[in-house]
Amino acid sequence: MAFAIKTEISDPRAKAFVFKAQKTMYGGKLIAAGDVVFVFASENEGGKGLIARAVVTAAEPVPRKPEIARQTPRVSIAVRRIASARRPLGRDALKHFKDWEDGRPETELNFKFYRQATNKIVGITDRTAAFLERFF
Repeated sequence: MAFAIKTEISDPRAKAFVFKAQKTMYGGKLIAAGDVVFVFASENEGGKGLIARAVVTAAEPVPRKPEIARQTPRVSIAVRRIASARRPLGRDALKHFKDWEDGRPETELNFKFYRQATNKIVGITDRTAAFLERFF
């Protein structure tokens, strides 16, 4: 399984990134060292969307707080860039894909990243991973 993360990126050209206590959804909590992750610089934070393909070098779940009954699982990860995106892909390109049942990779990304605009790590299908590979 491949993953994608949308979050604030302070240096889009960095060779490595550390993302602490990231919200996870759609299987994102299963991310582990060795997994491929597609890195999106969050437009909410001034980013431009897809910037890199990376490999996870470390992943650690964040312990839940016992005083909070309902919590979204969070994970801290470190990743190493293995490729830079050659073409842009972000909210503007994906916002038109709203037929949640059409099975398109663009729709999966729009649904998982932009239906709720929060930053997060998500699991993606093999079909969507193959689609994203075309941007490198």
